[in-house]
This record gives sequence, C-alpha cells and structure tokens, in this order.
Amino acid sequence: MVDFNDNSHRRYNILTGEWVLVSPHRTKRPWQGKEEDVVVEERPSYDPSCYLCPGNERAGGHTNENYKEPWSFVNDFAALKNDVPQAKFKSGLLKAESESGICKVVCFSPDHSLTLPVMEVSDIEKVIALWQHEFRELGKKTDINHVQIFENKGATMGCSNPHPHGQIWAQRTIPQEVSKKNKQLREYWNNNKSSLLGDYINEELELKERIIVETEFFVALVPYWAVWPYEVMIAPKKQHRTILTLSAEERLDYAKIIKAVTIKYDNLFKISFPYSSGIHQAPTDGQDWDSWHFHMSFYPPLLRSATVKKFMVGYEMFATPQRDITAEMAAKTLRNLADEHYTKK
Repeated sequence: MVDFNDNSHRRYNILTGEWVLVSPHRTKRPWQGKEEDVVVEERPSYDPSCYLCPGNERAGGHTNENYKEPWSFVNDFAALKNDVPQAKFKSGLLKAESESGICKVVCFSPDHSLTLPVMEVSDIEKVIALWQHEFRELGKKTDINHVQIFENKGATMGCSNPHPHGQIWAQRTIPQEVSKKNKQLREYWNNNKSSLLGDYINEELELKERIIVETEFFVALVPYWAVWPYEVMIAPKKQHRTILTLSAEERLDYAKIIKAVTIKYDNLFKISFPYSSGIHQAPTDGQDWDSWHFHMSFYPPLLRSATVKKFMVGYEMFATPQRDITAEMAAKTLRNLADEHYTKK
C-alpha cells in the first residue's frame, strides 16, 4: 500500500468536486526562497489617524460613530453598488451582465490594538451577533441572493488597515465558489437524505487524525483536501444552514472555538498570524437549501516560518492547487500548540 504521507498523491474536495495535488516528500528540499523580516508592531488602543477608530473621519469624508461594541457601516469605496441598473450584453462569444450589491465593513472592536485571538470570548460573541444581524437584514432584500462574511487579517493578505475588522459583500448573483458547493451539497442530499458536511464531520470525529479543537457544539479541523499549508475549517456538529439558527449556547461556543483556533495560529510562529477567513452559508434567494451546512474556513499563507509564504504560482495557477505538508501533519502541529496565547506567558 502506498504511504500517502511520503508520496505524491491527489485528494478530492467533496465540497467543490475539485482535486488538490499533495507532495509531502518536497518538505525535505532546502529552502532558498525569499525570507522577510518579522515586524513586531505595538499598536495603541486608539489611533487618531485610523479611519476605523471610533469618532475618526474616514477617507470618504464620513465620521465614525463613537462605538463601544462591534459596529458596521456601508463601505465608502464599495466593490458593489446597489443602484446599478440591470442590463445584459452579448455579442458573439462576448457576454456580460450588470451586478449589484452592498458592501459593509464590520469593526470587531473599538480597541485598535486587538485581534480576534486576544479578544475576550464574550466580545467575539458580539461580533457573531452582528454578523447574524447583517446576514438577516441583507438577506431579506429582494435583490440580494447571497451574503458573504469574511476577514482579511494582516498586510500579507492585503489588509489596508490593522484595526480589527472584516467585511460583508452581499450581491444579486451567487458567487462561483458557493455555486460549486451548492451543486455538491444538493447532489449528496438528494442521494442520501443527509448533510454531506455533517457526514464528513462525523467521519473525522471518529478518525481524530485532522481534528484541532473540539467543543460541545463545534469542531475545528484541517480538511482532508486542504490547499493552504495550515488551512482550517470550523463547522457546527449539528446541521445549520446559516448562522441565524444558532442557539445562544451554540453562538457562545462558536466564539470560543474561533478564539481557540486563532490563538493556535498566533502560537505557531509567535506572530499575529495572517489569514483570509470566510463563512459559507446557504444563499438567501428563497430557494430550498435543506442540503446546506454552514462552515467557516481559514486560508493562511505561511508555510515554514513567519517569513516563508506559500504562493499560488506556476503549476497552481495553470494546472491544479498543490501543497507540500499533508493535512495530517498540519493538524498535528496545530493541535499540539498551547491553548493560551503566547503573549500571556
């Protein structure tokens, strides 16, 4: 039998129907790529030049509220506008259509110095409550059929402001990544009358190989098909199509596991760990999405150290995503890290 921990192989992503190439033997090669200096930044609780701090003026000319808890506003430089007239264009093989939507910024805390792993669980729960509010209100709109909640953390991920915040993009059409999952989830549901992700989670809980953190209602794991070196998925054990149906106890538990995962990330290389995270949920188009099981994914770029990143280039751009360390190796590393933030010791 082939040892998949030492030989190249492909792994299938049940949620998208795509494959990833895994090359664990490549971890033995010497690294001669670019290494960058680690910048340890001490940030104040309030920065008068920050356009997200309470009471400050933003680049678009608006003034922030003197908010004390998580707060959201419409992005001054939104990628989507809600006043776009509907139109379609087709000429031969050329095709286009207008797209409308609403983009919002979600400030996690008034404290400029914080990030999720060093916030109190009760304060992270307030962020989740705001996510729920925004998802509910945006999803009610007749011209909004999908709501995407996400966070880009760190300059490495293109984050233009270190103030703790995320974004929400709500739009008329359903994005490509979600459409792929719609197809896979619905097909499995129709054939098995059960949740694809729920059945997968139960399998992982039995194997224990890729589990990082398990709480009463949630599990955090490195997906079997993970693309990014230390990719993590958080999902509820019970099937919830969206975050709206979480009970008070489940919402608190969700906050606990977000904190636990992000602490382990920071502890990995003793830095404020960069990542892009996002919550995939059922579309808000009014269709029957009984097959959906919401989940939150973290895609961090760091590979070997705080200064060595994983780039999607060459083969990954033109052929198939590829990773060097297996999901099991990554899960073991993260699982064995301390549960307390490294700055608290």
